Amino acid sequence: MAEQKHAGSGVLLERDAELDAARGALDSLAARAVPARPGERLLVYTGAAGLGKTSLLAAVREEAAARGLLVLAARGGEQEQLSAFHVVRALLKPFLAALGEEEQRDLLGGWNDIVGPAIGLAQEDDGPASAPPDPQGVRDGLDWVVTNLAVSRGPLVLVVDDAHWADAESLSWLAAFASRVDGLPVLLVTAYRPDELPDSPASFRTMAGANGAVPLGLTALTPDAVAALVRRMFGSPPTRVEDAFCREVWAVTGGNPFETVELLAKAQERELAAVEESCPLLREVAAATKGSGLVARLERLGASSVRLAWAVSVLGIHTPLELAAATASLTPADAAEAADRLRAARILTGHQILEFIHPLVATSVYRGIPDDLRTAMHGRAGWVVLGAGKGPITAARHWLELPPQGDTAVVDQLRSAARAFMQAGAPETAQRCLARALREPPSPAQRAEVLFELGCSTLLYDPAQTVGHLRAALEQPQLPDQLHEGITVRLAQSLAHSNSLLEASQTTAEAAALAVSDQTRLRLLVWNFMWCAFDADEEGSAARSERLADLALLLERGEQTIGTAERYVFGLRAWDAVVRGEPVATAVRYADLAQEQGLSWTDQEWAFEVPTLASLVYMFADLPERAEELFAKGIAEYEEAGWRGAHLAFGHTILGYIRYRCGSLADAERSAREGLAIANRVGGEGVPVHWYAVGTLAAVLMARGKLEEARQLAERYHFQAPYSAAVVFPDSQTVRGGMLIALGDAEGAVAELTAAGERFDRREMGNPGWCGWQRALAQAHGRLGHLELARSLAEDQLVRAERFGTDSAVGTALRAAAEFAEGNEARIDLLRRSVDRFERCSAPYEHTRAVVDLATALLDEGRTKEALEQFRAALKLAESCAADELAEYARRALDEA
Repeated sequence: MAEQKHAGSGVLLERDAELDAARGALDSLAARAVPARPGERLLVYTGAAGLGKTSLLAAVREEAAARGLLVLAARGGEQEQLSAFHVVRALLKPFLAALGEEEQRDLLGGWNDIVGPAIGLAQEDDGPASAPPDPQGVRDGLDWVVTNLAVSRGPLVLVVDDAHWADAESLSWLAAFASRVDGLPVLLVTAYRPDELPDSPASFRTMAGANGAVPLGLTALTPDAVAALVRRMFGSPPTRVEDAFCREVWAVTGGNPFETVELLAKAQERELAAVEESCPLLREVAAATKGSGLVARLERLGASSVRLAWAVSVLGIHTPLELAAATASLTPADAAEAADRLRAARILTGHQILEFIHPLVATSVYRGIPDDLRTAMHGRAGWVVLGAGKGPITAARHWLELPPQGDTAVVDQLRSAARAFMQAGAPETAQRCLARALREPPSPAQRAEVLFELGCSTLLYDPAQTVGHLRAALEQPQLPDQLHEGITVRLAQSLAHSNSLLEASQTTAEAAALAVSDQTRLRLLVWNFMWCAFDADEEGSAARSERLADLALLLERGEQTIGTAERYVFGLRAWDAVVRGEPVATAVRYADLAQEQGLSWTDQEWAFEVPTLASLVYMFADLPERAEELFAKGIAEYEEAGWRGAHLAFGHTILGYIRYRCGSLADAERSAREGLAIANRVGGEGVPVHWYAVGTLAAVLMARGKLEEARQLAERYHFQAPYSAAVVFPDSQTVRGGMLIALGDAEGAVAELTAAGERFDRREMGNPGWCGWQRALAQAHGRLGHLELARSLAEDQLVRAERFGTDSAVGTALRAAAEFAEGNEARIDLLRRSVDRFERCSAPYEHTRAVVDLATALLDEGRTKEALEQFRAALKLAESCAADELAEYARRALDEA
């Protein structure tokens, strides 16, 4: 049996395997060696309370410091579990706050605004706030900052004790970051009680196994180890230590290291001899170290000591003496004396910063406070920490412990805390604060605002719940016009995000009809037009389009100042012109008007959908460079604001769609995969972000000849009916129809594509350049031998494409018409015209398909020389856009010739 010395408790007994694992990991880290196995840079220690996890982690920290490694440590606290990013702040803030401004800026890079509030470096106030980051954005920012810290100042050892009491936001980040440590100069060490881990986040529960690490479970000490500990504590100066005494100590404590040390310390205080005659007294001594015995022992130290201990248990870990004194209503001198007594009694440690000697002691003291007094102390603690400049985040957990009492000041503090938590990327904690504020309850004047703020905090995470909050807010009497407008807009958003697009459009239409202000009416109309545009089952599309066209023309010719609302109208008008297949010049004119002064993609008062649509207009108008430029700007804006969840998923996915439409298939696949990966991190399969991502990636995979991979993707994400209630692009039903054709199920494809066409025609969304359902349906009918029907569909597509007027749309329609042309000469003529159109625009994938078809038709006609020239051109085009299947087809044709 080995003993290892360290500062924590003098010795570590029977922890050789655990320490050897740490030493091996630390040696590898110090040498910056490549990990020999997965999970080498992740150490997880588990065990029940008192088994020595904290002492073991203290030894790991000492070993790391001895090797010159940078060590950052934190621990969860029972009272801090509901304070978002508490552990993250404890890990990073002390180190970063101690740096000079320039050093801090270097380490945070461009992430200060995103992670600053979570780390605790940003000022918590009620001033105007920028758009809050989403949780994924904060996690990405923390990844970057810690990686930069490890690379520039490391190697780095992160130590998190009592992770079972860590806040959910910190655990989510740790679980995600654990997957990165093997590739970084970082060792992550954590310890927790496995039976007390919270259910959420589930990712932390599976963190070790998911990253190849095996948790090291601590066990109780054996009788021999306890005997060694007894002899160490009682053997200086040498005294008689009897085996019977050692056995009884083990029997009383069950080999729990903490309880053993505490029992022996109390036995020494009682001047018990380590002999068999003392054994009957050991259980009595043990009872005084915990539970009611600890409370009784505390009470014997005097009232001021009791109050100070209570205050420390309420305030939590790392409690400054001055804050504890103020919370306990003690003078500084009385508090210092009480702290001395508590240290001597082995209840507290520290001087200016107070801690309980063990979390078990903290729990016993906290639970021993009478309920009324505990509540009162939390109320006092809230104001004390605010007075000390700690901010609303630190004070929030105290307000959450108070019973409702109609205190408007508490409501105000909870609202301030909620705003701070939103800026920190912790919406769920913000929601808890606001829900608690509602129970206070707020004053009538505050109630609608609290409900509105609660609705805004849940909008992107639980739209259905948001609807209830915002409906309740609208029912409040005497709402100011601006608040009424804001609630209505957010209610419509939440309805739309809950797949209730019809109700969203009706809500904004009704509010617009009742609006007093012209500007309010215009803003509400914008939202109404937008939700109508996204409603896949909209009735009266033609009338709505006419109203939108009239309004856009009125604003275009008017003398009013062009603001955000007007630009949004122009953007929606441009998009409507695209989907309806109006002349492309109309769409571009209105898109230019919308973009004239730029559109923000992260404006909290507006929606990202319209900047997205207005930018996409350029892609459909054969101006892909402009579309890519605007999307690059939008993605950069999302990243700068810390919007790295659903918004960023949309950005990358639709950029992939642009690249697909423009023929850059390899880049399109990368962007679509990135969009899908982000959507998966956000969660919630079946929501629009997944329909967009899966549809785009499936279309790209099929274009590259990866049909089986596309099929598996569709199966994995249930890419089939029932489809999204929102309009998505590429249209999911059309993509599935095309996949069925490729898989040989022409009848299934006809059913899907016919339904898609009926849906679009009913809404007069007739632009084949926007959605090529006619081309696919003609192909499916052709496979079934319905040539007249196929020819009719292809001819109608050409008429529609010529009305829209872009080279890409007309070129695609000409190629589709050629497939069902009567006679090879007619087919060749149509294909020549198709190729000519594609040579005028940037659409290399469709261009390649047209050239391959032309080469094949020429070969069938016996014009071998010209056919081979076209196949060579097709091969060059296919290779340029990564159309692998078409390249292979052209290559085979050339080889066979």
